[in-house]
Amino acid sequence: MKTMKTVLTAAITAALGVSSAQAQISDNEIRIGYLADMSGIYRDLAGPNGLEALRMAVEDFGGSINGKNIRILSADDRNSPDVASSTVRQWVERDRVDMVQGLIASSVTIAATRVINGTNTLGLVNGSAASSITNEHCTPNHIHWAYDTYPLANGTAAAVVAEGGKDWFILTADYAFGHALENDVRNVVEAAGGRIVNTVRHPLATNDFSSYILQAQASGAQVVGLANAGGDTVNSIITAGEFGLTQAGQSVAALLLFLNDVHALGAETAQGIQLVTGWYWDMDEDARAWADRFYERTNARPSMVQAGIYSSTMHYLRGVEATGSDRAADVRQWMAENPVNDMFAKGGYVREDGRMVHDMYLARVKTPAESSNAWDLYEIIRTIPGDEAFRPLSDSVCSLVNQ
Repeated sequence: MKTMKTVLTAAITAALGVSSAQAQISDNEIRIGYLADMSGIYRDLAGPNGLEALRMAVEDFGGSINGKNIRILSADDRNSPDVASSTVRQWVERDRVDMVQGLIASSVTIAATRVINGTNTLGLVNGSAASSITNEHCTPNHIHWAYDTYPLANGTAAAVVAEGGKDWFILTADYAFGHALENDVRNVVEAAGGRIVNTVRHPLATNDFSSYILQAQASGAQVVGLANAGGDTVNSIITAGEFGLTQAGQSVAALLLFLNDVHALGAETAQGIQLVTGWYWDMDEDARAWADRFYERTNARPSMVQAGIYSSTMHYLRGVEATGSDRAADVRQWMAENPVNDMFAKGGYVREDGRMVHDMYLARVKTPAESSNAWDLYEIIRTIPGDEAFRPLSDSVCSLVNQ
């Protein structure tokens, strides 16, 4: 792996003809645009507190690089691809933004990265889940950092099937992320000898899940898989509880469940649910130390997305400092050449398809008796090594692979 990466790096360097003489900070300022759902169903997993994580990174870097100030702009994408596209284009063309951070809903991210690629900017994706972002939708101008649907399916679904949950009903958010997760889960379940009894799709930000849960009950499936996120997942679990889904013998597999979701549900409701996460605030000393600082500012423990925003921003700023440039190609190359060792990941690295590879974790939600406080919610069951967690490059259709 290291030899291939070295050869690839040398080829890119030769092709781009990058030299220290050419490196420079454009407009004498490093400008970062934070684009996220600031008011909708994904507000809690990134939102204003994700912006706070970004500010922490800039502050920890001293607020400037080589005398050039770091400036942050932010906007609410309202979970709209059109809003995202127009915002990013305005940022790049009018405000000369160098890097776009956040990027939550997958449909929004796919639209935004098209603009980012077309304007030769850099995008750091943290909130989006669709594995297609570094597969069929890969570009040389964005990096996918925190997690994606591939390890979610291979971790959670594989664990549930191994425990005897063979027949599945999947409730899916009807947009790019949900479709990608449903497809990845289907592949895992069927490869393990299970079957998908039925699937049903719901619009984003659905208010009433009653009819969907009734369909899940009527299906007779052993497992009801939730291929949705944020407020939709929380409402799905609450409705399943109201209809006595688990009491009747069916189990619920939350395929993308964030810490803030579990906190909102409480250990009493969420106890026993297995999930895959890319990071947990209490997983080691480095994570706890950063999470304590974050808590002092926000009165909340960070989600893996908010931790990823901090981590990826710090790695980006180190790249700008090391290259003396905010040019997307220069910084992305540096980010790929240098490992990620921080509070988020140990030994992480950026592949040629833009996937940041790092360990993922299978976790179980603690019981109320096991939990010492409102945020003491996960028991880490096992570590999934990064090279096993994410889609292998041998299965990739990304145009950047094996160039």
